[in-house]
Amino acid sequence: MSRARSRLVPLLLVGAILASACTKATEQAPPTSTPTSSPPALGPAEVRLDQVAVLDQPLALAVRPGDPALYVAEKVGRVVALREGADPAVVLDLSAQVSLGGEQGLLGLAFSPDGSFLYVDYTDTDGNTHVAEFAVSGGKIDPTTQRDVLFVQQPFSNHNGGGLAFGPDGYLYVALGDGGSAGDPNGNGQSLSTLLGKILRISPRPSKGQPYGIPPDNPFVGVAGARPEIWAYGLRNPFRFSFDRLTGDLWIGDVGQDAWEEVDFEPAGSTGGLNFGWNLFEGSHPFESSAGSSPETVPPVYEYSHSDGGCVVTGGYVYGGKDIPALAGAYVFADFCLGRLDALRVSASGKPQVVELGPVVENIASFGEDATGELYALSLSGPVYRLAPAGT
Repeated sequence: MSRARSRLVPLLLVGAILASACTKATEQAPPTSTPTSSPPALGPAEVRLDQVAVLDQPLALAVRPGDPALYVAEKVGRVVALREGADPAVVLDLSAQVSLGGEQGLLGLAFSPDGSFLYVDYTDTDGNTHVAEFAVSGGKIDPTTQRDVLFVQQPFSNHNGGGLAFGPDGYLYVALGDGGSAGDPNGNGQSLSTLLGKILRISPRPSKGQPYGIPPDNPFVGVAGARPEIWAYGLRNPFRFSFDRLTGDLWIGDVGQDAWEEVDFEPAGSTGGLNFGWNLFEGSHPFESSAGSSPETVPPVYEYSHSDGGCVVTGGYVYGGKDIPALAGAYVFADFCLGRLDALRVSASGKPQVVELGPVVENIASFGEDATGELYALSLSGPVYRLAPAGT
């Protein structure tokens, strides 16, 4: 029987809610979709929010190895550095290159593991996706070194993805939505011939005359008709995903269509190639009439309906800091419409436990993690908050 789940995370509608993620070509069964350990149950873990800055539609946060600054991408096309004791400083301005539709803009950023390059994901003035590289020299981002690593034409203005992260393996992972509209009309989520509706895994430096390299152990290398960049598929809009800094597990917040939001999980050590189900399924619920005869898909580790006012999952991070011990090992996430911060643990048997952390962040669009594992919440309305233990 097919197992299911997935939908792609819509990007953000300014001041309101956001819009709205083929069979696998190998014979192996997919890895388990739940953690293999048995974490302790979550107890009370209330937190407070300490405001660290107010920016222009902050949308993503990254840190550079050996650099104490927090680097924040503003949707309007700027990268801003936040340094203790100093005013926010614009360190890169791409505003002339960036489109500003509801789910468009400067959507993601990540530094290379050695800190020598910055990678950004943005939609250009035609609405298409670019992943661009900038050299970092003397601790400064050099705008004259801009190099296009990846270009993807977008058929619609929504579901652009935008998340970037380097995995524990040193490769760059890139989130792309299914290309937009509603219901994935082009079937991109389940097609291995397109990069849309996927998480990609690439080596971002030039290789063999191409702007990036393909890791030789990617799951679809050498598979006829499949794009070798693909790491995972069947996604609607995995706008925000992250790696657990301690275990290397991959967590994905994938936005649903009209009824269900979901959190997906891939354990460290996976060989990739997982099908998270969209558009055959929305969460674990059949979306297409053909879902019953679909290829094997991986269900979410957690899903929730729109019945309580939720609309768009905002994927976060597994807490790996020291300041809030009660959250150790818990996945912190939110919903754009509800705004409340939640923590999730999943047992080895697959049973999810979610607790509310207390604060509500209006228009919460993203989370961030600093070098010590402490977490930040970013609101499209402007504030950037640091999570801290309540009562301290």
